[in-house]
Amino acid sequence: MTANVSQHNQSRDAGKTLEVLFEISAAVNSTRTLEELYAEIHQALGKIFNVDNFYIALHHEEKDSISFPYFVDEMDDTVTEIFNFSETGSLTGQVIKAKEPCIFNEDQIRELGLRTKRSATIGTVSKIWLGAPLIIKDKVIGVITIQSYRSANDFTGSDLNLLNSVSQHIALAIERKESDEKLTEQRQLLHKILETSPVGIAYLENRVFKWVNTEMVHMLGYDLKSELENQSVRMIYSSDKEYDTAGQIISKDLALKGKCDLEFNLIKKDGATFSASLMLSSFNPVNTMAATIAIITDISEQKTAQQEKIEKEKLQGVLEMAGAICHELNQPLQTIIGYSSLFKSPQDLREEDLDSIREQASRIGEITRRLANITQYKTKEYPGKTKIVDIWGSSRKPN
Repeated sequence: MTANVSQHNQSRDAGKTLEVLFEISAAVNSTRTLEELYAEIHQALGKIFNVDNFYIALHHEEKDSISFPYFVDEMDDTVTEIFNFSETGSLTGQVIKAKEPCIFNEDQIRELGLRTKRSATIGTVSKIWLGAPLIIKDKVIGVITIQSYRSANDFTGSDLNLLNSVSQHIALAIERKESDEKLTEQRQLLHKILETSPVGIAYLENRVFKWVNTEMVHMLGYDLKSELENQSVRMIYSSDKEYDTAGQIISKDLALKGKCDLEFNLIKKDGATFSASLMLSSFNPVNTMAATIAIITDISEQKTAQQEKIEKEKLQGVLEMAGAICHELNQPLQTIIGYSSLFKSPQDLREEDLDSIREQASRIGEITRRLANITQYKTKEYPGKTKIVDIWGSSRKPN
C-alpha cells in the first residue's frame, strides 16, 4: 500500500491529511472491533504515507510486555507478544521511554544495538524507522510505526511530526474503541447472567414489560419473549381488582422505600394461577413506576410445602391430644364396665339402666378407638359459631 504523494522532502497535502483524520474518526463508529479499526487506520494512512511496513504496538506495563495487534511487513512475519520488554533495547522501547516521536536511520539503529549491548530491533534492520507514541492521559499506551527497507529518503523529519499528530487522534480512537468493547463485553456478561438466572427478571416502564428474561417467559407459560414485551402487566393478574391492588401496594412501597417485596397470586397464559414472590426496585425517585426492575419467583412449591408442614403439625397436635384422651378415658371406661357387670337383678338396677350404661360405655370405647386412628386434621361446625375436631371424619374405622 503506497501513498499517492511523493515520499521525499515534500510537505504532505494538508487537505489530504485532514481527510485522513476524519476517516480515522469515522472508523471508530463504523467498525465493530479493534482489529477492524486498525485495518481502517492502516488504509487511511496509506493516503499520505508509504505504509507497506506498518505496525501498532501496545504497551502492557503491568506485564512488562508489548503486543502487536496489527502488523504488516514486507520482510518479517507477524511478531508475537514480547515479554521482559524493559530489558530490551528496541526502537519501540525508545519511543515509550522518551514519550515522544523518534526517527532512526540504519546506522543509528545499528549503533543503538551496539551501545546497549542488546538487540535494538526484532527482525530485519530497516533503512529508516519512524515511531510516534500513543498517549492517553499522559500515559504511553503504545506506539505506531512506519519504516522502509528500500531507502532512507522515503521519510523525513516532517513526516515524523505528521505521524505524531496523527498518532494523537489514533490514541483517542483506540481508547474510545477499547471502552466501547469493554462496555459491550460487560453488557454481554450481564445479559448472560440475567438470561441464566433461575428467577424471572423484567424491566418495566409504567407497568409495561419492556424486556424479560427467558425464565420469566417460561414461568408465565409463554413461548416467546415477544408475547410479553410491550404488553401491560395486567395480563399476569387474574382481575382488574388484583391488578389495581398490587399497583397501589407497589407504588406506595417504592415511594417510601425505593423497593417493594410482596407475595401475590399471578396467572399464566393458560389461566392457571400460582403463588409468586415479587421484588421491585425503582430507578426514578420522583415517578417510581416510570422505570422499574421486577424479580418474580414461583413459590408455589414452597407454599405447598409450608402448608403440608402446618397440616402435619396440626395432625401431630391432634394425635397427641387423642393419645392423652384415650389414656384418660380408658380408666373410667374400665370401671363403668366392671361395675355394670355386678348388677344382675332388677332389684339392684333396672335393666334399661344397665343397657344405658353398657351402651355409653361402648360409645366411649368407640370414641377412643377412633381417636387412636386419626389420620388427618378435619373440623366440623359446632353450636356457638365454633369448630371442633371431627373425630369420625378425621379417623379411619378400626378393624
